[in-house]
Amino acid sequence: MESVQAIKQRFGIIGNDPKLNRALEKAIQVAPTDISVLVTGESGVGKESVPKIIHQLSHRKHGKYIAVNCGAIPEGTIDSELFGHEKGAFTGATQTRSGYFEVADGGTIFLDEVGELPLTTQVRLLRVLENGEFIKVGSSKVQKTNVRIVAATNINMFEAIKKEKFREDLYYRLSTVEINLPALRDRKEDIHLLFRKFASDFALKYKMPTVKLTDDAVNLLLKYRWNGNIRQLRNVAEQISVLEQNRTINGVTLQQYLPNAGNNLPAVINTSKSESDFSNEREILYKVLFDMKSDLNDLKKLTLELMKKGSVSDVQEEHQHLIQKIYGDNEDEDYKTETVVDNLEVLSIPEHSEVQETSNPMDDKYHFAEEIEEEETLSLHDKELELIKKSLERHKGKRKLAAAELGISERTLYRKIKQFDL
Repeated sequence: MESVQAIKQRFGIIGNDPKLNRALEKAIQVAPTDISVLVTGESGVGKESVPKIIHQLSHRKHGKYIAVNCGAIPEGTIDSELFGHEKGAFTGATQTRSGYFEVADGGTIFLDEVGELPLTTQVRLLRVLENGEFIKVGSSKVQKTNVRIVAATNINMFEAIKKEKFREDLYYRLSTVEINLPALRDRKEDIHLLFRKFASDFALKYKMPTVKLTDDAVNLLLKYRWNGNIRQLRNVAEQISVLEQNRTINGVTLQQYLPNAGNNLPAVINTSKSESDFSNEREILYKVLFDMKSDLNDLKKLTLELMKKGSVSDVQEEHQHLIQKIYGDNEDEDYKTETVVDNLEVLSIPEHSEVQETSNPMDDKYHFAEEIEEEETLSLHDKELELIKKSLERHKGKRKLAAAELGISERTLYRKIKQFDL
C-alpha cells in the first residue's frame, strides 16, 4: 500500500492539512475493495482527484475509467447516456447505443454532481448498485454489468432528501464510505503553498518569470474566504501571471483580483417561513398597528357605552366579549375587569345634552367625548385592506381563521368586508 506522500506526488496533490491527509488515507484504504464511495465537499476543492486515486489503486486499474457530469446532461437524455437505448426507442434513436454502464463493464464510473440526477434515473441507479442489473431505454431485456461507482456532490444530501429531491435509500447505498474534502479556507497553511505551485506552473507555461507575493499580500491571501476554493485560487494565480508586468505582487495589487476582499462576514439567513408569517418587517409593523387600532376602537366603544348608560354592570354584561378581547382571558379576568371598570369615571350626561349652535363648545367640559371616529391616514387604511385580503387568500376565504389571525372578531371582519366591498 502506497503512502499518502507518494500518492500526493503521483497525482499532483499539494497540501499538508490533516483533514486532507485523512481523506487521502481513506481513499487508499478503500481502493482495493469494490464498495461504493461518496466524495463530498464544496465546488472547486478537487473532488475529481479521489476517484482517480481509487481507480488506479484498485484491481480495476486496467479497466475503463469514465467520468460523467450528471448536472451537464439534460434530463431527457441522461437515461440513454447512462444505460444506452435501442434503435427507435425515441425520436432520433437511429441505431442501438451502449450506455456508460455497459461500456465501463469491469472498470469504474465516476458520477460527478450525483445530486442533480432526476428521481427516475435514481431508481435505475439504485438497481445497478443492488444487483448490477440495468435495462436499456426502449428494451425489455435485463443486462448485467460489473462496475464500481464513485459519486461526488457539493450539495447537502440530507437537505436534498428532506426536500424529496434525492432518494434516501440511494444515498445510503452510495455512501458506504464517505470521504469529505475540506474547503480551502479551512486549509490556511496550504493556501500560499498552492499559489506558489500555480504561479510556478504558469510561469513555465507562458515562458515568463514567476510572480512572488509580499508579506501583506500573503496575509490578504490567507484571510480571503475563497468561495471558489482551489479552482478560484488557480484562476487568480493565472490572471496575475499573465496581466501583471511587475513580478512582485503587493497587497493592493492582489486585492484587485479578489472580489469582495473586504467582506468576509458570513450571513445566516432563515429561509423557512410558516404559512401565517408575513413576508417582511414592514408588514409585521402594519399588523401591529392594525391590532392597536382595533383595540383602540373597542376601547372607544366601551367608553361611549359607559357614558351613555352610566351602568357599569349593564355595560360589562352586554360587552363581555370586548372586555375579554382587550384585557385577556386569564384566570383573574373578572378581577381585572372589575378593577379597570371601577377605576373609570362614569360621566353623567343629561338626556338632552345636545349643544346649541349658539353655545360655546369650550363651555362643555366633555365636548371632546363626541369625537369618536378619528381620520386614519390613507396608507394605513390601504394597508389594513391589504392585510385583510392576504389573510382571506391565505385561508381560502375562511373568515373564522382569517379573523383569528388578524386578532379581530368574525363579526368585525364581516363588517370590514362589507365596508371595503371585498
